[in-house]
Amino acid sequence: MQSQQYQQQRRKFAAAFLAFIFILAAVDNAEAGKKEKPEKKMKKSDCGEWQWSVCVPTSGDCGLGTREGTRTGAECKQTMKTQRCKIPCNWKKQFGAECKYQFQAWGECDLNTALKTRTGSLKRALHNADCQKTVTISKPCGKLTKPKPQAESKKKKKEGKRQEKMLD
Repeated sequence: MQSQQYQQQRRKFAAAFLAFIFILAAVDNAEAGKKEKPEKKMKKSDCGEWQWSVCVPTSGDCGLGTREGTRTGAECKQTMKTQRCKIPCNWKKQFGAECKYQFQAWGECDLNTALKTRTGSLKRALHNADCQKTVTISKPCGKLTKPKPQAESKKKKKEGKRQEKMLD
């Protein structure tokens, strides 16, 4: 009886040992398959970085548009690509559609030139655009107007009419 139990234990041990060897071989094959993939990635790294053109709006001078990208490399499958982009309509276009600046308040009017100026510092540049660090803009001075006292006079007229109605 004991010999039968002993033989059964040996068979179980042998089956477990064979299963362990089988799993170990499967893991080793899986690792061997993974070693081939980094070589393929090395081939992809032969391609250069994407260089993007300026965003060109599809209609008008702002809104949705496209930009083209190119890259170099002997073994690159794709060397040109088109990407959708958007030019915000509230950006100052004279400094480039892909450069956004934070502007200070308008300065005092220069009486010699009749212009007032303000400066802006670069806030954001999209897609590595070539932007100036600071820019200066100027505009003609507006007419200096005094606040109109009409609002006060209208209130006084209404109050006068109310008083007249109360007296009647």
